[in-house]
Amino acid sequence: MGALSNIRVLDLTRILAGPWATQILADLGAEVIKIERPGSGDDTRNWGPPYLTDADGNERASAYFLSTNRNKDSVAIDIADPAGRALIQDLVKSCDVVVENFKVGGLKKYGLDYDTLKELKPDLVYCSITGFGQTGPHASRAGYDFLIQGLGGLMSVTGQPDGTPGGGPVKVGVALADILTGLYAAIGILAALRHRDATGAGQHVDLSLLDVQAATLANQASSYLVSGEVPARLGNAHPSIVPYQAFAAADGHMILAIGNDGQFARFCALAGAPDLADDPRFATNPKRVENRNILVPVLERLIAARPLDWWVNELEKAGIAGGPINTIDRVFANPQLQHRQMAIELPLADGTTAPAVGSPLKLSATPVEYKTAAPALGEQTKDVLRRLVDLDDAALAALKTNGVIGG
Repeated sequence: MGALSNIRVLDLTRILAGPWATQILADLGAEVIKIERPGSGDDTRNWGPPYLTDADGNERASAYFLSTNRNKDSVAIDIADPAGRALIQDLVKSCDVVVENFKVGGLKKYGLDYDTLKELKPDLVYCSITGFGQTGPHASRAGYDFLIQGLGGLMSVTGQPDGTPGGGPVKVGVALADILTGLYAAIGILAALRHRDATGAGQHVDLSLLDVQAATLANQASSYLVSGEVPARLGNAHPSIVPYQAFAAADGHMILAIGNDGQFARFCALAGAPDLADDPRFATNPKRVENRNILVPVLERLIAARPLDWWVNELEKAGIAGGPINTIDRVFANPQLQHRQMAIELPLADGTTAPAVGSPLKLSATPVEYKTAAPALGEQTKDVLRRLVDLDDAALAALKTNGVIGG
């Protein structure tokens, strides 16, 4: 039994941030009922290629959709139809959590906003995920990850420095603002459930992609607030630690991450240049940061003199953090990740399986359970409505005929 096996979640989200949050809850054992539009479903069902195909080559689901919707039930209901709205409200009565990522106020006209639903269920935990939050001068604006990476400052510190080859702002290669917002949403929901269990009261959890992006600038934001100096792009280098960047070995690129002066001394000895560690310009990290433009070219020459595998092996022996810059195929060939079961196969309804990335959560008493791959559109509609709304076959048939439900 998962840690959240007594929790039921009504998932009104689509794309990435919301589904990421609800997938985390599902992995932890919550029953997650994903509400989708009949006929089309979550937009990401069609965000491909690549698609998972069946034995005959027919497209089944996009890799994007599969990445964020495992362990969920898909229920196809048209919330624009009054009968569909009534079904959602009936489902809410038996749920602990509602998660939605509509524009601010977008669900009010359907009677599915927090103020309306808390009258039906006062202890409801209701999480809203938007680009800019429920309040403020920009609350009504639409927000997407790429836009937020720019507005939220991440792209200003990502990429090569201005004036160098390839210089300019670059977005992160994963929709990180969405992913981080999904993580914070899951944390906020768990905190609200803890409060509900202690007091009996529900609450509204308000998540903004822009807030999360600003918060997760972490040391870069803190450095600005402390110093008043605006951080610049440093490519693969670190603003406060040297050496902490990518270097070219004789036959490939590697990461060298020196965290303290002792590690730097061990590295210098390994590289055949022990005198560097005693040089007053480089003996301490603050001095290495101050003199990075002198030190880094010296390190580049030393590292370029030996092959990548030699560096990887010798750095590990010396207890120094370093390693290759892997392509994703090499990531999943890594024996450490294989041991940690980070590549898995999930069952589909027809008995076949779909590949997936495993959860990083490793709990000793309540481990993550992988039940199903992402569902087909509306796959559990009838089952959920029979079980939670007590509809019989005739009622379900009439709703489907009228286009209120799918599946």
